[in-house]
Amino acid sequence: MTTLVFGKTGQVATELQARGTADTAILAIGREEADLSDPEACAAAIATHQPTAVINAAAYTAVDKAEEEEKLATAINGDAPAAMAQACAHRAIPFVHISTDYVFDGTGEHPWSPDDLTNPIGAYGRSKLAGERGIAQAGGCYAILRTSWVFSAHGNNFVKTMLRLGTERDALSIVADQIGGPTSAGSIAAACLKMAEQLASEPHKTGTYHFSAAPDVSWADFAREIFAQANLDCDIADISSADYPTPAARPLNSRLDCSATEAVFGIARPDWRSDLSNVIKQLAK
Repeated sequence: MTTLVFGKTGQVATELQARGTADTAILAIGREEADLSDPEACAAAIATHQPTAVINAAAYTAVDKAEEEEKLATAINGDAPAAMAQACAHRAIPFVHISTDYVFDGTGEHPWSPDDLTNPIGAYGRSKLAGERGIAQAGGCYAILRTSWVFSAHGNNFVKTMLRLGTERDALSIVADQIGGPTSAGSIAAACLKMAEQLASEPHKTGTYHFSAAPDVSWADFAREIFAQANLDCDIADISSADYPTPAARPLNSRLDCSATEAVFGIARPDWRSDLSNVIKQLAK
């Protein structure tokens, strides 16, 4: 099985490449071969490489900047995945696409189910929802995997930022009214590969799924656990989102109901605290 991965240096793409085996070859391609702002180039890459499965781990992820560049964000997050899905549908191969909790408006306190009404509150969320709709309309075999709060030892993420700030400062103010499930890129990569493998022989599993780690937590409490595991003495003061304004609004409720993912694919929610420990050990090296 040869899996073509869109994305080469991102958090999940890096973890996917680390999971290649003799039975599951991973071919990751970057912008130089398939620029996501050019949907036709993405479809052409699939035609060229003739993989047995495709995973899209690339995206426009600058949430605040997307407010000014919504057209570009929509091309990358909307048009490109739709073109990939169409190319996969034409070849009858499974397509796994990583999406986000930002397709919801973040109201309430109950975990979002895959079939709940979407209502993005920013340009980034709208661009990702456009991609979801284009993939579904392509008519092929696919899994859209919505996740949240991605962290790893690679790239830019909350864990690495906290570890840096925790060594520079004695105290930090962190948002405490946004709740979600921090999810390691390694766990997401493993889930994507398992879904692609099952879809190849069980295309009826096509659909939209949720995957985030447990337990759900606030950013402030996430930071506290990061400092505890890293043995950093840095006090955390809880603040509200209103006290930390950003160009793009963030969902307050990013809880995801992942029960269908476990029921259909046998993929349970991992414990992010264990994954965090592994990431901190990687960074220490």
